[in-house]
Amino acid sequence: MTIVQISTGPGAGATPPAGDVVPCCPPLAQRPLEAEEAERAAAMFKALGDPVRLRLFSAVASHPGGEVCVCDISDVGVSQPTVSHHLKKLREAGLLTSERRGTWVYYRVTPSVLAAMGTLFDPAPAP
Repeated sequence: MTIVQISTGPGAGATPPAGDVVPCCPPLAQRPLEAEEAERAAAMFKALGDPVRLRLFSAVASHPGGEVCVCDISDVGVSQPTVSHHLKKLREAGLLTSERRGTWVYYRVTPSVLAAMGTLFDPAPAP
């Protein structure tokens, strides 16, 4: 199991307040990644490297209200147990959080993940 923590530096491992953008790594064009930063980014990309997982992540991220019931995102061409397996992998990678409500599980993108992922691809500042 690989856990990607989005925070670095003092307080690393703590859940950042909602809305804070705490990137996993500096922008790729800013400087070469350190080994630990590269491992965190690779784990995140590995979790998203499967087309079904990428579709599921997109379904959760784009769902109105910011969360979605697993019962509403099962139409990705694989069985329900396979959907649950892929969602578990995304959760283990730190990309999603989940909450059980009765018989259903609701998923939400981990706070700041999309912004932190976007920061990784920021272009280098102009000289």
